[in-house]
Amino acid sequence: MEFITQFSAKLSGAVWGWPSVFPLMVALLLVTGLFITVMLRFIQMRRLKHSFDVIRGKYDDPNHEGDLSHFQALTTALSATVGIGNIAGVATALHYGGPGALFWMWVTAIFGMGLKYAECTLAIKYRVILPDGSASGGPMYYIEKGLGKSWKPLAIFFAVCAVISSFGSGNSIQAFTVADQLRSDLGVPTWITGLLSAALVAMVILGGIKRIGRVTSKLVPYMASIYIAGGLLVLFMNFGTIPGVISTIFSSAFQPAAQGFGFAGGTFIFMLTWGVKRGLFSNESGQGSAPIAHAAAMTDEPVREGVVAMMGPMIDTLIICSITGLVILSTGVWNQKMPETLDINSQNSISVIIDDGMVHTNGEINNKDKFTGNIVVERGHYVGVNLVRNHSIVDGAKIINSSGDGYTGVIAVSDGDIQFEDVDDLKLSGMMMQNGSPLTAWAFKEGLRPILGNWGSLIITLGVVLFGISTAISWSYYGDRAIVYLAGTKYVLPYKLVFVLMNFLGAIFSLEVVWNFGDSALGLMALPNLIALIFLSKKVRSMTREYFAKDHKPLR
Repeated sequence: MEFITQFSAKLSGAVWGWPSVFPLMVALLLVTGLFITVMLRFIQMRRLKHSFDVIRGKYDDPNHEGDLSHFQALTTALSATVGIGNIAGVATALHYGGPGALFWMWVTAIFGMGLKYAECTLAIKYRVILPDGSASGGPMYYIEKGLGKSWKPLAIFFAVCAVISSFGSGNSIQAFTVADQLRSDLGVPTWITGLLSAALVAMVILGGIKRIGRVTSKLVPYMASIYIAGGLLVLFMNFGTIPGVISTIFSSAFQPAAQGFGFAGGTFIFMLTWGVKRGLFSNESGQGSAPIAHAAAMTDEPVREGVVAMMGPMIDTLIICSITGLVILSTGVWNQKMPETLDINSQNSISVIIDDGMVHTNGEINNKDKFTGNIVVERGHYVGVNLVRNHSIVDGAKIINSSGDGYTGVIAVSDGDIQFEDVDDLKLSGMMMQNGSPLTAWAFKEGLRPILGNWGSLIITLGVVLFGISTAISWSYYGDRAIVYLAGTKYVLPYKLVFVLMNFLGAIFSLEVVWNFGDSALGLMALPNLIALIFLSKKVRSMTREYFAKDHKPLR
């Protein structure tokens, strides 16, 4: 586990760049989004009405090739994007990057609408219809067919990254967050949640894309409505704080708030990185995943599906992620600590640093602070060290046994990592900062306390379960199509079985490991897609001009 943790952290750092180094992937996403937006003359603003008309089914023709209606294609793509990123991803961005990270999520979404339009237009243009009548498309196809055979290695690289990302960001992270939320809110052991989640995912994905489309077209609108309604109610009840929160978001977007609130870094680049990569994780713009779903739409007009696709980042990030961020900030829980009791194990990522009398924040905890040696514990108390979780020192920390009594004994620590063979059935209690979905759940609980008492967090619990499972369902299709491109249809079933296994494993791994692998796959997958979008941008522009020069009469 220690090796996996260190490797995942180094891999994520190599892909996204450490906070002290300008992150190349962040720059590439923002520059490509700006480039596409300007080249298409802000199509995400100019063609919104046409997008709504297409989504409403005014141009649907069941005789067109494809597997899904425009609405089903959108909901399938949204079920992969409206999910854990909206609940846990926003909370993680605020925890590490501060309020200003939300501003950069908004910027990512606006540019992302242009990126999503371009990549999904190309997905329809260069898709293939397989012998069984199903459609298969995505960046691997428009890289090879649009740029030429000499670019096929880049297409293969994308498809390989898509398979890896489907196991990580699209699957394991979802399972982890579902398990983490049910553990935090209801005390359900993570392995039980993992088994149930894997079983539900298997039941749907083994039925193919048409079953996935039917499930997501019903599930997505309901789950999004419940979540949005709960969030808006919290904002209404905290309406007086909203102007101040928005002011803080904008003021700290270019001048990060001072350290000491429990988030890391405090630098502009650090905040920018967290805002952009959590924005990308949420709406997947530029990553190349959504084009795989939109390529299955029943249409003979590539641009028509492009205008449908560009609604994804608006719904996902500008609406749902904004609600999450504003709820967390308006309730004030983002920089506070709450009492919690956790098992001392690898999944809860508890580490030990030297107590030198200084006030530590994330950015100050480094290798020289990590403790190596034996902690002598007397009735739950100890001296000389601090216990850290979510990169913040646990206040009033006490080590207790399974019966709740203070533990007396010796615990071995190596480079900040507790040696777990010494801590069977031991727990850590104290005041801890929250991160991920538990932070969002805490915000909803506090915001809805006057109405629902302590039950407000159940909205998040329900949302996490529905969002996490639906996202994994859709991502299985993305990996499925990548496998078809790489090896053919006969390997789809083995892929799905491995996918189900990874769903279970994701539920029992630690937060840092799961997110680091997810971030790494996310960045590696985006790189070849962004290169293709830049080189095919003129093709997208000419297709756009030709389409909107026609007189499009609704079929309904």
